[in-house]
Amino acid sequence: MESVHAIKQRFGIIGDDPKLNRSIEKAIQVAPTDISVLVTGESGVGKESIPRIIHSLSHRKHNKYIAVNCGAIPEGTIDSELFGHEKGAFTGASSTRSGYFEEADGGTIFLDEVGELPLPTQVRLLRVLENGEFLKVGSSKTQKTDVRIVAATNVKMFDAIQKERFREDLYYRLSTVEINLPPLRDRKNDIHLLFRKFASDFANKYKMPTIRLDDDAVSTLLKFRWSGNIRQLRNVAEQISVLEQTRQISVEKLRAYLPDAGSNLPAVVGQTKKSESDFSSEREILYKVLFDMKSDLNDLKKLTLELMENGNNATVKEENKSLIKKIYSEEDSDAYESAEDITEVLQLPEDSVVSNTPMADKYHFAEDVEEEETLSLQEKELELIEKSLERHSGKRKAAAKELGISERTLYRKIKQYDL
Repeated sequence: MESVHAIKQRFGIIGDDPKLNRSIEKAIQVAPTDISVLVTGESGVGKESIPRIIHSLSHRKHNKYIAVNCGAIPEGTIDSELFGHEKGAFTGASSTRSGYFEEADGGTIFLDEVGELPLPTQVRLLRVLENGEFLKVGSSKTQKTDVRIVAATNVKMFDAIQKERFREDLYYRLSTVEINLPPLRDRKNDIHLLFRKFASDFANKYKMPTIRLDDDAVSTLLKFRWSGNIRQLRNVAEQISVLEQTRQISVEKLRAYLPDAGSNLPAVVGQTKKSESDFSSEREILYKVLFDMKSDLNDLKKLTLELMENGNNATVKEENKSLIKKIYSEEDSDAYESAEDITEVLQLPEDSVVSNTPMADKYHFAEDVEEEETLSLQEKELELIEKSLERHSGKRKAAAKELGISERTLYRKIKQYDL
């Protein structure tokens, strides 16, 4: 059995992080068996190296090794690509075609981005894992294949299972052994080493001197989050190698190639409990505004009704001091030093109805959305009296009760408007 160091040299793996070494050790241990392996890790961490290690150290190393990017194949053709199809199985199938599982018989097939497989294909793959059988598209004849499956994904599989995007039974079939590769930000000591290796490779490729980082640039390099992991680090090294004229790279020059370099502070991510005043939609805000308006309108009705029924305005003001402060702001209520001021603001004639007040009329749109033009107080009062008398067939007592005024007051109003 080859050592971890020898394997890293053989496959060009750079770094000496303990988590990386442990992943390679697991790959070496499972290689001689036919156990299915699932390689997990973020995008760009180098998951494609593990299947090659497993294949090269297995008894299948002299047979085919086929790598398939499941996320790059359209959903309508992936079954045909993996399992093959018969002539005439679908439009364009002019001849019989062998799929990857048939071609890789006796070897190893690497299913990259296996989390992107559509559910019908997952059912077919589950059957291959269980008994090595599959059906070509458009065929009724079962075929056998002897392949070692190594899969890889950057998808959080348990989240995909909960969202019913991935079959749970298939996950447990694939992950007999799971090998997780750590992200680059957890391999701090390997970052500069990898950068120097990439810088040297690109210097040889483009026939130019190797770039070097000063101490501050190295410190910035290690602190960066590297969301794209090794792939992102390699791209940054290539850009600097090609674009920079000077070979000594300062921290200012390095930062120009690091996207969002100032926004990589750790953040707490999680679902927090909403407070009672935290609205999740505009609809809830609108409901609250309407309910507040309704409450204010009811308060206005109560206050104006007491002003109508009680001729002693000073008494009414004293008894409803808190209500007045609630309706008007404290600054506004300070301006109303006397009961006469309140009456003037409300413009409430004696024995008038509640809806005659300008403040009530201010909220008129909330009660009658069909009325577009604001009527004068007399016109509105006249309209209310006419409608009430019409509904009660001219019976003044019932109309007065509906309007909330005395029958004598109603009689005076009828005389006033010549009704």
